[in-house]
This record gives sequence, structure tokens and C-alpha cells, in this order.
Amino acid sequence: MTRTTAREIAVRLCFTLSESGADAEELLGTVFEPDYYETLAGEDEAFAERPDEKQMTYIDRLVRGVAAHSAELDGYIGKYAKGWRFERISRTAVAILKAAMFEVLYMADEVPISAAVNEAVELAKKYEEPETVPFINGILGSFSREEAGAQ
Repeated sequence: MTRTTAREIAVRLCFTLSESGADAEELLGTVFEPDYYETLAGEDEAFAERPDEKQMTYIDRLVRGVAAHSAELDGYIGKYAKGWRFERISRTAVAILKAAMFEVLYMADEVPISAAVNEAVELAKKYEEPETVPFINGILGSFSREEAGAQ
């Protein structure tokens, strides 16, 4: 499994957390229970391959981190989504933004800022309307420059 696929799984789990109000530990335990994961693999290509230990560590850190810092990340989205009320942003876009922002702020030791932003944009192209992609790119570009000093 590639890091890109692991990130996609993590973003989808972050979306599930925000929609269901589930606990990150419970969700991770359920999704990666072998029988349940097998059913997902049969329904969705993102789950076709089981994550290895390194990818599981990454997914776990990202999902738990987004859950733990959800309010902080919501604040950043609100700050950088100029002219948009938070409630108007799709839940999918919010999950993508939160995952990328968490990577920029807390995982820069293992994920370059440019990779976090680029991967988020690619996920947006896959899951969002075309007009949402530049919106996500703009938020993450401003956020990265201001909060992480990215060029």
C-alpha cells in the first residue's frame, strides 16, 4: 500500500469520525478488525490491500491526531476560509483540510509540507467538485505559509 492510499483511508476515517461522532480508538479498532476490513476490501478499492505496520502507524497517528485536535483545526479552517462560513464547507473538504493541516503542524518530521498539500489537492480532485479544488489549495497554501513558514 502506498502512502497516498494510507492517507486516503485516514481522510475517510476522519470524515466518518466527524459525521458519526465515534471515538477514534473504537473506529480504528472496528475498521481494521480483519473480518470487517475484508468486507470493505470487497466494496472499495482503497481498502483492497491491508496496510502494513508502517502504514497502520501513519493512519493511526493521523486519525487520532485529527480527532484530538479537531477544534484547533476547525479554527484554522475558519481563519483561512476567507469569505466562507465554516458550515458552508463540505464535510469531505473539511476532512481533507484537517488531515493536511494536522500533517503540516504535527507530522512535518515525516511528511514534507508540500507533500501534505499536494496530496490533499489530489484527494480533493477525487472526492470534491472541481470548483472546490482551488479553494482547498488556497486555504492550505495560506495556512502553510502563515502557520508553518512554508515557502
